[in-house]
Amino acid sequence: MSALTEDQTGRGGRPANGTATTVENPPHPAVPRQPAPRGTATAGAAPSTTASKEPATSATVSEIPTPPTTASAEPASSTTASAEPASSTTAPEKPTPAATAPENPAPPSPATDDPAAPRPPITAVTSVTPELAHRTTETDVFPTRWTRISDTRFRFTAHWPAAHPFFGPVDDRHQDPMIVGETLRQASMVLAHAEFGAPADTHFVMWDLTVSVDPAALLLADAAEPVEFDVVCSEIRRRGRGLRSMRTTMEFRRAGRFVARGTGSTGCTPPRAYRRLRAGRLNAWNTPVPLLAGIAPQAAGRSRAEDVVLAPADRPGVWNLRVDTGHPVLFPRPNDHVPGMVLFEAARQAATAASGLRPFLPATLTAEFAHYAELHSPCRIETEVFDDHPGEVTVRVSGRQDGASVFTASLTSARSARVRSLS
Repeated sequence: MSALTEDQTGRGGRPANGTATTVENPPHPAVPRQPAPRGTATAGAAPSTTASKEPATSATVSEIPTPPTTASAEPASSTTASAEPASSTTAPEKPTPAATAPENPAPPSPATDDPAAPRPPITAVTSVTPELAHRTTETDVFPTRWTRISDTRFRFTAHWPAAHPFFGPVDDRHQDPMIVGETLRQASMVLAHAEFGAPADTHFVMWDLTVSVDPAALLLADAAEPVEFDVVCSEIRRRGRGLRSMRTTMEFRRAGRFVARGTGSTGCTPPRAYRRLRAGRLNAWNTPVPLLAGIAPQAAGRSRAEDVVLAPADRPGVWNLRVDTGHPVLFPRPNDHVPGMVLFEAARQAATAASGLRPFLPATLTAEFAHYAELHSPCRIETEVFDDHPGEVTVRVSGRQDGASVFTASLTSARSARVRSLS
């Protein structure tokens, strides 16, 4: 894994678990569209909808509540989700199914605040910026460019580096499957801003996330090859000319070979609504978060102690969430709650520790988020291990805080994964 850059080490920034002063996704400056580079090939025919939603598991997931798929009624206010999740008492509206939410033409990009500004032609290639992907460092941005094929279909190119400070190799052969979910999350926010009119200061919540991966297609030897993925946007709901929520479904290929497919439902909350939603919690931003001692990195499937998000608890199969607000990738900027990526990583680390597999290479990952995970309350991570099918193990993970479910996740890995110590 490559060494941290000066920006990633946090030198000159806030200390770990120090005082927080802003939210995770503060307003970004307007990002002008970049012209297509010379010689760049344009996209062809619209892709088929090949990435369908994976079946939900019986486990529930916190940080991003799952939207209903068959009922059009609005969800109860107690559920929330995180690219920015809702508070434990109220939640952003979940999307209605596609049958009741017709897809309207996408409004102009927020890069120009002029509704009359022309949209680029279908074949225009647009570059992804850190601002659009809500990242602070270019090396943490995995989608690189996209082409609009229609108002609801897009084709992206991504780069998954062989070495990354956090999404690095899980062993000496495989890339980290979690990079698929992070790419899906980033691409969803890029499209929300640039194609569906979500203003730059929008707060995002992800209610659910499902990823299916072929680990054999995530070889380090192929890391230099770009990843192409098609995106279909559905269940689109508007807020005026902007976006209220939508589902994104993606299929990833490398050199023509299937790598993964995923789907997630994202909600958009305007700043004023977010302040009302989180008013009681925003007042506690200046309270430092205690940094717990983590479990051994090898047990969590990590090579560095600073990347561990689990702390010991009172019995086997149970851990406490370890929150390091100074982590340069998990907390790229201060936040008033635990980001969804931290909870997703906690689920993977708990599955690794509970199953004993080294490496734990999940072929399927599902997560649903019910509430925001608060920074200043203990969050308990519990696991159940199932060996119902020969040759594979499934671990169901749940996070609970203040007596309520925050998230649930389910991860399945083949038992044939080669055992190798990361020490």
